[in-house]
Amino acid sequence: MTLDEAARRLAAAGLESPRAEARLLLAHALGRTRNDTLSHPPPTPTQAALFETFVIRRAAREPSAYITGHKEFWSLPFAVGPGVLVPRPETETLIEESLKLVPDRNTPLMIADLGAGSGALLIAALSEFSKATGIGFESSDQAFPWARKNTANLMPERAEIRLGDWNEAEGPFDLVFSNPPYIPSAEIEGLDPEVSRFEPRAALDGGQDGLEAYRALERLLPRIVKPGGHAVVEIGFGQGRAMELVFGGSRMEIVRITPDLAGIDRALVLENHGVRPLKATAIAYVRGIGIVRFARDA
Repeated sequence: MTLDEAARRLAAAGLESPRAEARLLLAHALGRTRNDTLSHPPPTPTQAALFETFVIRRAAREPSAYITGHKEFWSLPFAVGPGVLVPRPETETLIEESLKLVPDRNTPLMIADLGAGSGALLIAALSEFSKATGIGFESSDQAFPWARKNTANLMPERAEIRLGDWNEAEGPFDLVFSNPPYIPSAEIEGLDPEVSRFEPRAALDGGQDGLEAYRALERLLPRIVKPGGHAVVEIGFGQGRAMELVFGGSRMEIVRITPDLAGIDRALVLENHGVRPLKATAIAYVRGIGIVRFARDA
């Protein structure tokens, strides 16, 4: 199969950049960079067969990251494959927000990643904060090995991945990341085939309204985030207003909601203010005894 033939096949499958995708797959088959595909010697029979197999898989809309076995995130190479969510560029917004929260990169932070997946958020954060250590919690026994592998390859000394529900996190943590499932259940089948057919549903399905995980986080975060500490959580399209409702009465107060490069609200930044102060709203006197009624300070 030639590069032109591969591009035509991928175009017929509905891919937006078929020639670029074909070059990526050819480079992977050749064991070269994509730029090298412009002046490479003819592929060996083994390489040609690999290339055709890769094209067939991609034409079936399998994510290219699953085929090549890696995905770059925060300029770091993460191993990925079936069973784990592919890291997205927009998720880098969460790392950018953490750097605003803690300008001193030498601060000795304790970091957690709830639902670590490939470990991308935890490892990227630790790559920026040189004296920080962290724990990633991942409940999927399919995603867990990918996080362990990336930790061993990229951050063996300062990152730990634990198999288990994030409710097992104890803290206290200075900084908590989470990219929870936030797609409403009924909308998953309408996503791109790469997502709906191949990526793990548990990492996508946020329940009927897409907010189940955030309600769980609203209960969990005040317990595991230090007073004055922060959580940076990914949200989906149009969910900014819903976050104000979910966290409106929480000790985790919204600092800001930051859009990604496409202008979509993406990073929910929360701070643990501890127990909210009370204020007196009315004073009544009964038989000479002062009775003070208090209300939560909004």
